[in-house]
Amino acid sequence: MRPCAFLGWAPQPDNGLRMDLIERRLAEPACRKAPVGLPWIQVAQGAPYFVDETGADFTPIGQNDAISWVELEGLFRRRDLAAVERHLVWLRDHGVTVLRLMMEYAQVRTRYFERPAGRFNPTLVQLWDDLFAMCERVGLRILLTPFDTFWTWLHWRHHPYNAANGGPLDHPSRLLLCGATRELIKARLRFAAARWGGSGALFAWDLWNEIHPAQAQDSADNFNDFIADLSAAVREEELRRFGRSHPQTVSLFGPELTLKPHLDLAGPIYRHPDLDFANLHIYATGTIDDPKNTVAPPVAMGRIIRGALTEIQDSRPFFDSEHGPIHTFKDRKRTLPEPFDDEYFRHLQWAHLASGGAGGGMRWPNRHPHVLTPGMRRAQASLSRFTPLIDWSRFRRRNLNQEIVTTHTGLETFGCGDDRQALVWLLRRGPLADGQLDAHAPPIQTMVRVPGLAARAYEVTAWNTAEGRTEGSWRLEAGRGALMIPTPPFVADLALAVRPAA
Repeated sequence: MRPCAFLGWAPQPDNGLRMDLIERRLAEPACRKAPVGLPWIQVAQGAPYFVDETGADFTPIGQNDAISWVELEGLFRRRDLAAVERHLVWLRDHGVTVLRLMMEYAQVRTRYFERPAGRFNPTLVQLWDDLFAMCERVGLRILLTPFDTFWTWLHWRHHPYNAANGGPLDHPSRLLLCGATRELIKARLRFAAARWGGSGALFAWDLWNEIHPAQAQDSADNFNDFIADLSAAVREEELRRFGRSHPQTVSLFGPELTLKPHLDLAGPIYRHPDLDFANLHIYATGTIDDPKNTVAPPVAMGRIIRGALTEIQDSRPFFDSEHGPIHTFKDRKRTLPEPFDDEYFRHLQWAHLASGGAGGGMRWPNRHPHVLTPGMRRAQASLSRFTPLIDWSRFRRRNLNQEIVTTHTGLETFGCGDDRQALVWLLRRGPLADGQLDAHAPPIQTMVRVPGLAARAYEVTAWNTAEGRTEGSWRLEAGRGALMIPTPPFVADLALAVRPAA
């Protein structure tokens, strides 16, 4: 069967926003109409983290959101822009730095970015103009991906790219194979790059959300070519207009790496030469996707990140841009109890950061409604206050989850380090009460051995992750290639930041 329903398909003339008119009518970047406020984000030179163009560290702390969910719904048709901006300010004040958003969220039919195919929806263009302007004012960034491929597949009968609706494609199993569809995809990306690519509020491009063999007739053979083509389209547009480009990535539904070991999925995700950082959606089966307690999920997170870092052969950053209790919520129709979910969320973000990921990972809410709880926002604020304790732009970390040793046998250890800095997170295995760590358990202390640090004096700061505050700082001397750290008493978990003493 031919990959496209109509190989000669082209958008039909109308009086809307046609692709052949975007240069003249819509593609003039909105950000050029006013001074750019936010510095652009880039990958740190030689370190697997991010900085802004002034050299200041940038840590991605945030979650997935959608333009049709409750906290951003006021953007649509400009129904309540003031409420949305107040919400963005509140996020910023709780340590959030970035939101992952889909240009088109196809769960509802009023949010298609093109309708029909090739004609950009003026209402959605205005929505994104408003959101980028707000983020510039507030100081938030956006990780932008052009399609919500999950709902595009499920609601294909309604999608403008469907041949039945005048588009070029008869079935989404050929999304990555159809030449006419690819031209539409690149036109959308070029349009977005031209219009919003000059803004510092754009953190990075997730060029394709959850690239999947099912979108290429159960093959991954064209993944590298597809990514290279989209990458070049965006980068060339940005370079032509602005003389520089934003970082790029492509995301993958993580379980596919083990479900389809016969396909080369790791290479395009972890090592594609055109991508600037690596990205995974970490939904470990039976732990992260359906948690029974708050200890097994972070252990799975740490294991998966350690494996991911071994796949990366250069200094590109890695982080998870989707995780959460997807099976519990979507398939079992259960919303986790809020206290349990808060602890599960906090543990996952610390396992992610301490294992060597950039930031705390990005939760897909999987709650009714689709919003993070106040406890999760406090956890993000705690992580944000901790991050200045590490010099990220010079942190050439390696994963140390299995190399860190403690004198207490009831602990899970997570950590990363180089010869001058280290980050450690200690998590008790129990006792558990209703799946959570027992807050009334007697405190413990331990000695922690962190290998790989050069012989010198270090400042060690202990961090209470739940309260978002220090438990004290100490000056310690490393010797024989390791640093021995005596911890203060703690009940459930403790983070340690290690850096050279002043």
